Amino acid sequence: MRPEVDRTTERGRRHRTDWMALLSGMLFIAVGTVFISRPGIEPAIMIPVVLGGLGFAGLVAILVRAVRR
Repeated sequence: MRPEVDRTTERGRRHRTDWMALLSGMLFIAVGTVFISRPGIEPAIMIPVVLGGLGFAGLVAILVRAVRR
C-alpha cells in the first residue's frame, strides 16, 4: 500500500506569482535593451512608454488579485 500524501501541505509551500514584479522587471529589461541598441532614442519618448507599461503591470496585478479572491 502506498502512503497517503497530504496535498494541503504541498500546496501551502507553493509561491504565488507576483505579476507586478514580473511584468515590471520585463519592462525594464526591454527598455534597457532599447536604450543600448538605439542610443539616439529620445528619453521623452521612453518615459511615457515606461509609465504606460507600469500602469499596465499594475492593472494586471489588480485583476489577478481580484480573480484569486
